[in-house]
Amino acid sequence: MNRRRLPLVAASSLVAALAVPAAQSPPLVRFGVVTDLHYADIDPNGSRTYRESDDKLAECVQVMNAKGVAFLVELGDFKDQDKTPDEARTLGYLQKIESVFAGFGGPRYHVIGNHDTDSLSKAQYLAAAPNTGIVPNATRYTFVSGGVRFVVVDASHKSDGSDYDRGNFDWSDSNIDAPQIDWLTKTLAASAEPAIVFVHQQLDGTGAYYVKNAAQVREVLEKPDKVIAVLQGHRHEGAFSTINGIPYFTFKGLVEGAGPWNSSYSIVDVMPDLSIRVLGYRQAESRSFRAATAEALVVRR
Repeated sequence: MNRRRLPLVAASSLVAALAVPAAQSPPLVRFGVVTDLHYADIDPNGSRTYRESDDKLAECVQVMNAKGVAFLVELGDFKDQDKTPDEARTLGYLQKIESVFAGFGGPRYHVIGNHDTDSLSKAQYLAAAPNTGIVPNATRYTFVSGGVRFVVVDASHKSDGSDYDRGNFDWSDSNIDAPQIDWLTKTLAASAEPAIVFVHQQLDGTGAYYVKNAAQVREVLEKPDKVIAVLQGHRHEGAFSTINGIPYFTFKGLVEGAGPWNSSYSIVDVMPDLSIRVLGYRQAESRSFRAATAEALVVRR
């Protein structure tokens, strides 16, 4: 199938064209975020231009390499599938988009999204899209960068606690299973660092797009007074809210819209006062926010 390749520009000129004001103080850690690429070699559906996501990601990777971010994370729905699901073709889409992601010169991390298991098991997905320095097959994991703990959770579980698997799920039935809640509780309690949580489905509301047991999860996040942000994807239009002092930032989906200007990716700075600055590129939103507990955490550091 013929396809028109989107033009890629030199990283230096791209960074200059999309420049944002420099932070007044150097951040504790600067990292890149992209979400909802839905890459597949299929025709557009509405505003979703699946076939363009590899070129859009290539631009993102150029910028992240030029900016020297500490790591790059994608928040789920990394790939998509054909209208008639085909496991081999879906795996090929994953391998293709991962090869572009691998152009980033630092650690890379993945968060499981519902579309990531539409034709594949989680084990198949993670075998083709590994996480730097993380035990293979781990869909929940944690790492530290710049004195901040990052916690990745997997909300792609059905109400009975079982995994989404090869399309065996209802995307609106999203849950964080009981063993993972226990793990999350212990991980946050044991952490000496302020924490940022990465998740695909949303934790800050109710309805089809939200984790069904989100209220229970939020109680876990609020109890230790260590979480300074929850960063999530899934809703392509993006969103922001604050619940009980914790900011919830939803990033816009990269797949939306034709052409390189209709892309979305971000650089996130965690500042010394534990405020967070999201620097949006293309259609991505820029915003600064600070958790209610940040001041107390700074005093403890």
